[in-house]
Amino acid sequence: MSLFLFLTVVQAIVAAALVGVILMQRSEGGGLGIGGSPGGLMGARGAADFLTRSTRWLAILFVVLSIALAAVAVETTGGDEISSTLDRTVVPAAPVDPLAPTGDPLGAPAQPAPATPTDPLSGATE
Repeated sequence: MSLFLFLTVVQAIVAAALVGVILMQRSEGGGLGIGGSPGGLMGARGAADFLTRSTRWLAILFVVLSIALAAVAVETTGGDEISSTLDRTVVPAAPVDPLAPTGDPLGAPAQPAPATPTDPLSGATE
């Protein structure tokens, strides 16, 4: 299993945990542990402190994993050579332009130019 795949799975787990911890918090303002409380860990405020500490550490872990994933991606895909998958040896015929003028403003197909009359006996043109 590659390191990139492993870090991606860990990143997804941390992201899901971060979303869950954020949604469990009560909206009371002053997020991420601003201010202190004299209450213990088992009180209502203590549970809120635990959630804010968990949010802080999960957010830090998420950012660190994002940087690590970017570094691993650069190392695994980084290369000095640009490869092209287009085959340029076969040149296709020039496409017909459907918007080219046809000679008739109403869009009817253009008629071939009339042939010059020829003398049936000599075959020469007049």
